Amino acid sequence: MQKILGYMRRAIRAYDMLQDGDKIAVCLSGGKDSITLLKGLKQLQTYFDKDFDLIAISVNPGFEFFDCDFLQKTCDEIGVPLIIEDSNIKQIVFDIREEKRPCSLCANIRRGILNSVAIREGCNKIALGHNEDDALETLLMNLFLTGNFSTFSPTSYMDRSKMTVIRPLIYTPEVEIRRFIKRENIQVMKKTCPMDGVSKREYMKDLLKKLSTDIPMCRANLLGVIKRNKINGWHE
Repeated sequence: MQKILGYMRRAIRAYDMLQDGDKIAVCLSGGKDSITLLKGLKQLQTYFDKDFDLIAISVNPGFEFFDCDFLQKTCDEIGVPLIIEDSNIKQIVFDIREEKRPCSLCANIRRGILNSVAIREGCNKIALGHNEDDALETLLMNLFLTGNFSTFSPTSYMDRSKMTVIRPLIYTPEVEIRRFIKRENIQVMKKTCPMDGVSKREYMKDLLKKLSTDIPMCRANLLGVIKRNKINGWHE
């Protein structure tokens, strides 16, 4: 965990993600990234120089393998309160609208629910489990699919809801998260979404792996150009 915490502290300090009095809602999907994020923030809570509170929020999309008991057990083990919010995402996106490219709509609905629950629970920040690979994959997706050179921000403030979104794993390579999960023998939830493994993001994930193998400096160069160009609040 110490290596993960090192990456997290670096990102948190670089982008001033935590302040005294914060109440942070961790978006808990049950996957490796969100569980690592939750465990990391819980550990940081014990010694970091900012005093903050934590809760976990899980949005139940209605998919078959969504396991509420598993999520509750995960949170109980580390002493973090959990709120599970039921939704009709599956029904809207897959059954009624039968979206051919459902990821964007699904994410928008999920984000809206998460935001509403966080406000209801008195939170001022939402922590998402996006890692370094996610940022680079998003850059490639936007570049190749829309001709837009951009990726998501390490932090972003939503004027309408007065909520700040933070991404403390933004400097953490996905391989380090996988190693942590395996080394600590941490159980994660089965994949629930029918689009897992067949989306454009999965294609970009495979492409990034191939590029990283063929061009060893590829990842560092991509991250460097994001920072040098100050894309969406990134900086060196």
